[in-house]
Amino acid sequence: MLSVSELSPDEIKQLIEQALIMKQEDAPYLLSGKTLALLFEKPSLRTRVSFEIAMHQLGGYVVYLSPDEIGVGRREPVADVARVLSRYVDCIVARTFSQETLYLLAEHSSVPVINALSDLEHPCQALSDLLTIYEKKGRLAGLTLAFIGDGNNVANSLLLAASLTGMNFHIASPPGYEIKNAVLSQGREFIALSGSQIQLTNEPREAVKDADIVYTDVWTSMGQEAEAERRRLAFSGFQVDDKLLSLAKRDALFMHPLPAHHGEEISAGLLDSPQSVVFDQAENRLHFQKALLAAILSPR
Repeated sequence: MLSVSELSPDEIKQLIEQALIMKQEDAPYLLSGKTLALLFEKPSLRTRVSFEIAMHQLGGYVVYLSPDEIGVGRREPVADVARVLSRYVDCIVARTFSQETLYLLAEHSSVPVINALSDLEHPCQALSDLLTIYEKKGRLAGLTLAFIGDGNNVANSLLLAASLTGMNFHIASPPGYEIKNAVLSQGREFIALSGSQIQLTNEPREAVKDADIVYTDVWTSMGQEAEAERRRLAFSGFQVDDKLLSLAKRDALFMHPLPAHHGEEISAGLLDSPQSVVFDQAENRLHFQKALLAAILSPR
């Protein structure tokens, strides 16, 4: 699973329903005897811990491979890493700087490869966010998600996930930081079937008006540190605060994938707002990961 777009609406629904069951019940040891490799080029808190605990709760075993240990593409070609790991493990979860690395891993691997974040997408984050929205709202179709900020990997995956499941997707980004055209084109194909809408704007107030969910992310992602000051200037009018949130529906949810930069993309204290479900999001990464791993590695 390298992209949200590889799943059908029915598969997304099934994963959400299974995750909700696994959240309420002790997960059976569906993956006893299975081994998962976490191949990470970037540091991680939620992704690493949620995958490790998910695999443990399902009875499996995890091997974590840090950037210094492997040096993917530097110390050893990506294709060789994929072919070797395929002889040892049952699944590879990869967190990479480049989507191209994931394509190479998948091309040369004989076991499933899961995208745990790349420069193009963050499908596990977006899909577990749908789990949180469904849990809080009881539905997905017809809801409006407003994303404020960079058209980054999280925004790309959220647009695709929303378009597949009948959610409206609004995004407000500064000029030059909009959603990628290829992702936008794919999303428009999906909304032609689902009946939802995509709205692009450079005005946060326009995007947030009457939204059911207000979502933001950091202005500077990992690997973009050299652009930090330029991005701060470009995004200076895109902070989500109580005033902006008040333009959404009264029962709107506030979401953020974390880590958050308080005082930048969000005002101080916003994570503790009654509308914030940010830490529920973080918890649900674990439950969605269990459902995903079980679906991929355990046919029953």
